[in-house]
Amino acid sequence: MTLDHLTAIIKAAEARKDDKGWWATQEGRHVTLYAASGGSSLTVSRVEALRVDGALVFARTVRGEEYLLALADVFAGAVEPQAQGARRAGFG
Repeated sequence: MTLDHLTAIIKAAEARKDDKGWWATQEGRHVTLYAASGGSSLTVSRVEALRVDGALVFARTVRGEEYLLALADVFAGAVEPQAQGARRAGFG
């Protein structure tokens, strides 16, 4: 992944940068990052904050887990839509 690609994901998540360099997503919105290296893959879901330090990406999840990924190993990202609080049809 390029820094431009990651920046586009951050923009799509409507994230804001804090004083410590973390890009925090909007309330109710999360990012999923997909990484692969040496034939193994890793999915980091429910990311609430990202920080870039050169060729490294730090990802903090809603459970407080912190992942350290090589930017070059991250190949895709998904942004979950903001929760609307409505129920899905068919579920009571």
